[in-house]
Amino acid sequence: MKSVYLEKPNVIRIEEIKEPIRKESEALIKIKSVGICGSDVGAFRGSNPLVSYPRIIGHELAGEVLEIGENKRGIKVGDKVIIDPYIYCGKCYPCSIGRTNCCEDLKVLGVHIDGGMVEMFTHPSEMLYKVPDNIPWEQIPSAEPLTIALHAIHRTNVIAGEHVVIIGAGAIGVLTALTTLAYGAVPILMDVVDARLKFAKGLGIKNTINAMDKDAIEQIKKITDGRMAEVVIEASGSNVAIRNAIDYVSYAGRIALTGWPKKETSIPTELFTKKELDVRGSRTSAGEFEEALKLMSDGIVDVNLVISKVVKLEQVPEAVKELSEHPERYLKINAIL
Repeated sequence: MKSVYLEKPNVIRIEEIKEPIRKESEALIKIKSVGICGSDVGAFRGSNPLVSYPRIIGHELAGEVLEIGENKRGIKVGDKVIIDPYIYCGKCYPCSIGRTNCCEDLKVLGVHIDGGMVEMFTHPSEMLYKVPDNIPWEQIPSAEPLTIALHAIHRTNVIAGEHVVIIGAGAIGVLTALTTLAYGAVPILMDVVDARLKFAKGLGIKNTINAMDKDAIEQIKKITDGRMAEVVIEASGSNVAIRNAIDYVSYAGRIALTGWPKKETSIPTELFTKKELDVRGSRTSAGEFEEALKLMSDGIVDVNLVISKVVKLEQVPEAVKELSEHPERYLKINAIL
Protein backbone atom coordinates (compact mmCIF):
# COMPACT_ATOMS: atom_id res chain seq x y z
CA MET A 1 0.00 0.00 0.00
CA LYS A 2 1.04 3.63 -0.44
CA SER A 3 2.39 5.73 2.43
CA VAL A 4 3.77 9.24 2.89
CA TYR A 5 7.31 8.35 3.91
CA LEU A 6 9.70 10.81 5.52
CA GLU A 7 13.14 9.24 5.13
CA LYS A 8 14.98 12.10 6.84
CA PRO A 9 14.62 15.89 7.09
CA ASN A 10 13.75 17.38 3.69
CA VAL A 11 13.41 13.95 2.03
CA ILE A 12 9.76 12.95 1.64
CA ARG A 13 8.06 10.71 -0.91
CA ILE A 14 5.32 8.17 -1.59
CA GLU A 15 6.62 4.74 -0.58
CA GLU A 16 5.08 1.27 -0.95
CA ILE A 17 4.87 -0.59 2.38
CA LYS A 18 3.15 -3.76 3.61
CA GLU A 19 -0.46 -3.65 4.71
CA PRO A 20 -0.91 -3.85 8.51
CA ILE A 21 -2.19 -6.89 10.40
CA ARG A 22 -4.94 -6.14 12.93
CA LYS A 23 -4.59 -7.16 16.58
CA GLU A 24 -7.66 -8.23 18.54
CA SER A 25 -7.87 -4.88 20.37
CA GLU A 26 -7.59 -2.91 17.15
CA ALA A 27 -9.69 -1.93 14.15
CA LEU A 28 -8.57 -2.13 10.53
CA ILE A 29 -9.42 1.15 8.85
CA LYS A 30 -9.43 2.22 5.22
CA ILE A 31 -8.08 5.74 5.43
CA LYS A 32 -10.27 8.11 3.41
CA SER A 33 -8.89 11.55 4.34
CA VAL A 34 -5.96 13.09 6.20
CA GLY A 35 -4.86 16.54 7.29
CA ILE A 36 -1.37 18.02 7.10
CA CYS A 37 -0.44 19.52 10.47
CA GLY A 38 2.29 21.92 11.53
CA SER A 39 3.96 19.00 13.30
CA ASP A 40 4.23 17.21 9.93
CA VAL A 41 5.92 20.28 8.48
CA GLY A 42 8.22 20.46 11.53
CA ALA A 43 9.12 16.79 11.02
CA PHE A 44 9.91 17.53 7.35
CA ARG A 45 12.10 20.48 8.30
CA GLY A 46 13.88 18.53 11.02
CA SER A 47 12.93 21.17 13.58
CA ASN A 48 10.86 18.89 15.81
CA PRO A 49 13.24 17.23 18.31
CA LEU A 50 10.62 14.58 19.20
CA VAL A 51 10.60 13.05 15.70
CA SER A 52 12.82 10.09 14.82
CA TYR A 53 13.50 8.96 11.25
CA PRO A 54 12.47 7.34 9.01
CA ARG A 55 8.84 8.09 9.85
CA ILE A 56 5.43 7.77 8.21
CA ILE A 57 3.73 11.06 9.07
CA GLY A 58 0.12 11.97 9.78
CA HIS A 59 -2.15 12.15 12.80
CA GLU A 60 -5.26 13.94 11.49
CA LEU A 61 -6.98 10.84 10.15
CA ALA A 62 -10.44 9.69 9.09
CA GLY A 63 -11.56 6.45 7.54
CA GLU A 64 -14.01 3.58 7.18
CA VAL A 65 -13.89 0.58 9.51
CA LEU A 66 -13.18 -2.66 7.62
CA GLU A 67 -12.62 -4.99 10.58
CA ILE A 68 -13.18 -4.59 14.33
CA GLY A 69 -13.70 -6.79 17.37
CA GLU A 70 -15.91 -6.12 20.38
CA ASN A 71 -15.55 -2.57 21.71
CA LYS A 72 -17.19 -0.34 24.30
CA ARG A 73 -17.85 2.46 21.80
CA GLY A 74 -20.24 0.46 19.66
CA ILE A 75 -18.17 1.01 16.53
CA LYS A 76 -18.93 -1.50 13.78
CA VAL A 77 -17.78 -2.42 10.29
CA GLY A 78 -18.71 0.27 7.77
CA ASP A 79 -18.69 3.11 10.29
CA LYS A 80 -17.17 6.45 9.40
CA VAL A 81 -14.61 7.28 12.12
CA ILE A 82 -11.95 9.72 13.20
CA ILE A 83 -8.86 8.54 15.02
CA ASP A 84 -7.67 9.86 18.38
CA PRO A 85 -3.92 9.94 17.64
CA TYR A 86 -2.54 10.25 21.17
CA ILE A 87 -1.52 6.82 22.47
CA TYR A 88 -1.29 6.83 26.28
CA CYS A 89 -0.06 4.22 28.75
CA GLY A 90 -3.12 4.19 31.03
CA LYS A 91 -0.94 3.56 34.10
CA CYS A 92 0.86 6.79 35.04
CA TYR A 93 -0.52 9.49 37.35
CA PRO A 94 -1.91 11.79 34.61
CA CYS A 95 -3.66 8.83 32.97
CA SER A 96 -5.15 7.79 36.34
CA ILE A 97 -6.93 11.15 36.63
CA GLY A 98 -8.11 11.28 33.01
CA ARG A 99 -5.37 13.65 31.79
CA THR A 100 -4.28 11.17 29.13
CA ASN A 101 -2.99 13.95 26.86
CA CYS A 102 -0.08 14.52 29.24
CA CYS A 103 0.72 10.85 29.80
CA GLU A 104 4.31 10.43 30.96
CA ASP A 105 4.91 8.09 28.01
CA LEU A 106 2.67 9.71 25.40
CA LYS A 107 3.16 8.50 21.83
CA VAL A 108 1.82 10.75 19.08
CA LEU A 109 1.16 9.24 15.66
CA GLY A 110 3.55 10.58 13.05
CA VAL A 111 5.92 11.90 15.71
CA HIS A 112 7.03 9.20 18.15
CA ILE A 113 5.58 6.31 16.14
CA ASP A 114 4.44 5.87 12.54
CA GLY A 115 1.38 7.84 11.56
CA GLY A 116 -1.58 7.21 9.32
CA MET A 117 -0.88 8.81 5.93
CA VAL A 118 -1.38 5.36 4.43
CA GLU A 119 -4.13 3.51 2.58
CA MET A 120 -4.84 1.05 5.42
CA PHE A 121 -4.26 1.58 9.15
CA THR A 122 -4.76 -0.28 12.42
CA HIS A 123 -5.59 1.57 15.63
CA PRO A 124 -6.96 0.72 19.10
CA SER A 125 -10.72 0.28 18.81
CA GLU A 126 -11.38 2.32 21.94
CA MET A 127 -9.63 5.33 20.37
CA LEU A 128 -12.08 5.74 17.48
CA TYR A 129 -15.02 8.14 17.33
CA LYS A 130 -17.98 7.67 15.04
CA VAL A 131 -18.48 10.62 12.69
CA PRO A 132 -21.95 12.02 11.82
CA ASP A 133 -22.93 11.26 8.23
CA ASN A 134 -23.35 14.93 7.29
CA ILE A 135 -19.65 15.78 7.69
CA PRO A 136 -17.82 15.42 4.33
CA TRP A 137 -14.68 13.29 4.25
CA GLU A 138 -12.41 16.22 3.36
CA GLN A 139 -13.49 18.08 6.50
CA ILE A 140 -13.32 15.27 9.07
CA PRO A 141 -9.54 15.42 9.76
CA SER A 142 -9.95 19.05 10.87
CA ALA A 143 -11.87 17.85 13.92
CA GLU A 144 -8.47 17.02 15.43
CA PRO A 145 -7.11 20.61 15.45
CA LEU A 146 -10.57 21.71 16.60
CA THR A 147 -10.11 19.51 19.68
CA ILE A 148 -6.89 21.38 20.43
CA ALA A 149 -8.78 24.69 20.28
CA LEU A 150 -11.47 23.27 22.54
CA HIS A 151 -8.89 21.99 25.01
CA ALA A 152 -7.39 25.48 25.40
CA ILE A 153 -10.87 26.92 25.94
CA HIS A 154 -11.64 24.26 28.53
CA ARG A 155 -8.29 24.76 30.28
CA THR A 156 -9.11 28.46 30.72
CA ASN A 157 -12.80 27.90 31.52
CA VAL A 158 -13.99 30.46 28.96
CA ILE A 159 -17.54 31.67 29.60
CA ALA A 160 -19.94 33.81 27.58
CA GLY A 161 -19.22 37.52 27.55
CA GLU A 162 -15.52 37.25 28.33
CA HIS A 163 -12.80 38.65 26.08
CA VAL A 164 -10.31 36.09 24.76
CA VAL A 165 -7.07 37.26 23.18
CA ILE A 166 -5.79 34.57 20.82
CA ILE A 167 -2.19 34.99 19.69
CA GLY A 168 -1.47 33.36 16.34
CA ALA A 169 -3.86 33.32 13.37
CA GLY A 170 -2.85 29.94 11.98
CA ALA A 171 -5.32 27.07 11.78
CA ILE A 172 -5.37 26.49 15.56
CA GLY A 173 -5.74 30.20 16.32
CA VAL A 174 -8.55 30.74 13.83
CA LEU A 175 -10.39 27.63 15.03
CA THR A 176 -9.97 28.86 18.60
CA ALA A 177 -11.45 32.22 17.63
CA LEU A 178 -14.43 30.55 15.89
CA THR A 179 -14.97 28.30 18.90
CA THR A 180 -14.76 31.30 21.23
CA LEU A 181 -17.63 32.82 19.26
CA ALA A 182 -19.55 29.55 19.62
CA TYR A 183 -19.10 29.82 23.39
CA GLY A 184 -20.58 33.32 23.36
CA ALA A 185 -17.28 35.01 24.22
CA VAL A 186 -15.47 37.78 22.34
CA PRO A 187 -12.31 36.75 20.44
CA ILE A 188 -9.48 39.20 19.83
CA LEU A 189 -7.19 37.58 17.27
CA MET A 190 -3.57 38.69 16.98
CA ASP A 191 -0.88 37.92 14.43
CA VAL A 192 2.04 39.64 12.70
CA VAL A 193 0.70 38.90 9.19
CA ASP A 194 -1.97 41.36 8.05
CA ALA A 195 -3.22 39.00 5.31
CA ARG A 196 -4.15 36.40 7.94
CA LEU A 197 -5.96 39.00 10.03
CA LYS A 198 -7.86 40.25 6.98
CA PHE A 199 -8.88 36.68 6.20
CA ALA A 200 -10.06 36.19 9.80
CA LYS A 201 -12.21 39.32 9.59
CA GLY A 202 -13.92 37.81 6.57
CA LEU A 203 -14.88 34.86 8.77
CA GLY A 204 -16.71 37.11 11.21
CA ILE A 205 -13.88 37.63 13.72
CA LYS A 206 -14.48 41.32 14.32
CA ASN A 207 -11.52 42.16 16.55
CA THR A 208 -8.09 41.66 15.00
CA ILE A 209 -4.81 43.30 15.96
CA ASN A 210 -1.36 43.16 14.39
CA ALA A 211 0.90 42.16 17.28
CA MET A 212 3.65 44.41 15.89
CA ASP A 213 1.53 47.54 16.34
CA LYS A 214 2.97 49.80 19.03
CA ASP A 215 -0.50 50.48 20.38
CA ALA A 216 -1.57 46.81 20.56
CA ILE A 217 -2.11 47.02 24.33
CA GLU A 218 -4.15 50.20 23.94
CA GLN A 219 -6.31 48.52 21.30
CA ILE A 220 -7.03 45.65 23.71
CA LYS A 221 -7.85 48.16 26.44
CA LYS A 222 -10.31 49.90 24.16
CA ILE A 223 -12.06 46.64 23.18
CA THR A 224 -12.26 45.49 26.82
CA ASP A 225 -13.21 48.87 28.33
CA GLY A 226 -9.85 49.07 30.07
CA ARG A 227 -10.04 45.68 31.79
CA MET A 228 -7.74 43.78 29.36
CA ALA A 229 -8.63 40.21 28.38
CA GLU A 230 -9.94 37.82 31.00
CA VAL A 231 -8.36 35.02 28.95
CA VAL A 232 -5.30 34.82 26.70
CA ILE A 233 -4.62 31.74 24.57
CA GLU A 234 -1.11 31.69 23.12
CA ALA A 235 -1.16 29.60 19.94
CA SER A 236 1.96 30.72 18.09
CA GLY A 237 4.87 29.38 20.13
CA SER A 238 6.66 32.71 19.78
CA ASN A 239 8.76 33.63 22.81
CA VAL A 240 7.81 37.29 22.37
CA ALA A 241 4.12 36.35 22.23
CA ILE A 242 4.40 34.26 25.40
CA ARG A 243 5.92 37.24 27.20
CA ASN A 244 3.32 39.63 25.82
CA ALA A 245 0.47 37.40 26.98
CA ILE A 246 1.18 38.56 30.53
CA ASP A 247 0.59 42.18 29.47
CA TYR A 248 -2.56 41.37 27.49
CA VAL A 249 -4.32 39.49 30.30
CA SER A 250 -6.44 41.17 32.95
CA TYR A 251 -5.85 41.10 36.68
CA ALA A 252 -7.19 37.75 37.97
CA GLY A 253 -7.02 36.52 34.36
CA ARG A 254 -6.18 33.14 32.83
CA ILE A 255 -3.56 32.16 30.26
CA ALA A 256 -3.29 28.95 28.24
CA LEU A 257 0.02 28.13 26.55
CA THR A 258 -0.84 26.04 23.48
CA GLY A 259 2.04 26.94 21.15
CA TRP A 260 5.37 25.09 21.42
CA PRO A 261 8.33 27.49 21.74
CA LYS A 262 11.71 26.37 20.42
CA LYS A 263 13.57 27.80 23.44
CA GLU A 264 12.91 28.98 26.96
CA THR A 265 11.11 32.27 27.56
CA SER A 266 12.23 34.81 30.13
CA ILE A 267 9.10 36.05 31.91
CA PRO A 268 8.43 38.45 34.84
CA THR A 269 6.98 36.02 37.37
CA GLU A 270 6.31 38.90 39.76
CA LEU A 271 3.39 39.82 37.50
CA PHE A 272 1.93 36.36 38.08
CA THR A 273 1.69 37.26 41.75
CA LYS A 274 0.68 40.89 41.26
CA LYS A 275 -2.15 39.99 38.88
CA GLU A 276 -2.77 36.61 40.56
CA LEU A 277 -2.81 34.88 37.20
CA ASP A 278 -3.77 31.32 36.38
CA VAL A 279 -1.23 30.11 33.80
CA ARG A 280 -1.82 26.67 32.34
CA GLY A 281 -0.22 24.48 29.76
CA SER A 282 -2.60 23.19 27.09
CA ARG A 283 -1.29 20.12 25.30
CA THR A 284 -3.18 18.41 22.48
CA SER A 285 -6.62 17.26 23.75
CA ALA A 286 -8.33 14.78 26.04
CA GLY A 287 -11.96 13.79 25.54
CA GLU A 288 -12.85 16.63 23.17
CA PHE A 289 -13.54 14.70 19.94
CA GLU A 290 -17.25 14.19 20.52
CA GLU A 291 -17.80 17.91 21.18
CA ALA A 292 -15.72 18.85 18.14
CA LEU A 293 -17.73 16.55 15.87
CA LYS A 294 -21.02 17.89 17.26
CA LEU A 295 -19.95 21.50 16.66
CA MET A 296 -19.10 20.56 13.07
CA SER A 297 -22.20 18.47 12.45
CA ASP A 298 -24.51 21.16 13.86
CA GLY A 299 -22.88 23.84 11.69
CA ILE A 300 -21.77 25.84 14.72
CA VAL A 301 -18.08 25.76 13.75
CA ASP A 302 -17.41 25.53 10.01
CA VAL A 303 -13.96 23.96 9.68
CA ASN A 304 -14.21 24.28 5.91
CA LEU A 305 -13.38 27.95 6.39
CA VAL A 306 -9.80 27.06 7.35
CA ILE A 307 -9.20 24.43 4.67
CA SER A 308 -7.17 26.23 2.02
CA LYS A 309 -6.70 23.32 -0.35
CA VAL A 310 -7.63 19.65 -0.83
CA VAL A 311 -5.17 17.32 -2.60
CA LYS A 312 -4.73 13.59 -3.31
CA LEU A 313 -2.48 11.36 -1.18
CA GLU A 314 0.08 11.25 -3.98
CA GLN A 315 0.32 15.05 -3.83
CA VAL A 316 0.98 15.22 -0.07
CA PRO A 317 4.82 15.28 -0.31
CA GLU A 318 4.69 18.34 -2.56
CA ALA A 319 2.03 19.92 -0.35
CA VAL A 320 4.26 19.45 2.72
CA LYS A 321 7.13 21.13 0.88
CA GLU A 322 4.84 23.98 -0.19
CA LEU A 323 3.63 24.48 3.39
CA SER A 324 7.22 24.52 4.62
CA GLU A 325 8.34 27.10 2.06
CA HIS A 326 5.20 29.29 2.03
CA PRO A 327 3.30 28.90 5.33
CA GLU A 328 1.67 32.30 4.82
CA ARG A 329 -0.31 31.01 1.83
CA TYR A 330 -2.31 28.35 3.66
CA LEU A 331 -4.12 27.58 6.89
CA LYS A 332 -4.89 23.88 6.33
CA ILE A 333 -4.26 21.43 3.51
CA ASN A 334 -6.22 18.18 3.67
CA ALA A 335 -5.97 15.16 1.39
CA ILE A 336 -8.56 12.71 0.06
CA LEU A 337 -7.60 9.11 -0.70
